Amino acid sequence: QVQVVESGGDLVQPGGSLRLSCVASGSIFSIYTMGWYRQAPGKQRELVAVITTGGITNYADSVKGRFTISRDNAKNTVYLQMNSLKPEDTAVYYCNAKRKVLEYWGQGTQVTVSS
Repeated sequence: QVQVVESGGDLVQPGGSLRLSCVASGSIFSIYTMGWYRQAPGKQRELVAVITTGGITNYADSVKGRFTISRDNAKNTVYLQMNSLKPEDTAVYYCNAKRKVLEYWGQGTQVTVSS
């Protein structure tokens, strides 16, 4: 069993930056592919960014060039650096840990981009 806890969500103005953090505990962090997803009101949950155990990253087209995912295996933590935020980035952001058929989700952290 893996416990996943996100933090860092906040209200930020358009053009601003935020860094989300996700700590995963209860298993060997380094063996999990880690991802960030988001869900806006009335919309389906969507993939934002993912980082594999080998450090390979992939991003949704809507965030390429603005968001950066990274992981620190020594701290059991994955980060999402978000720059040049737009109102359409407003959503609840969820952290996901995945290995083969096992998948774990956090409770989410709210990001609101508004002036």
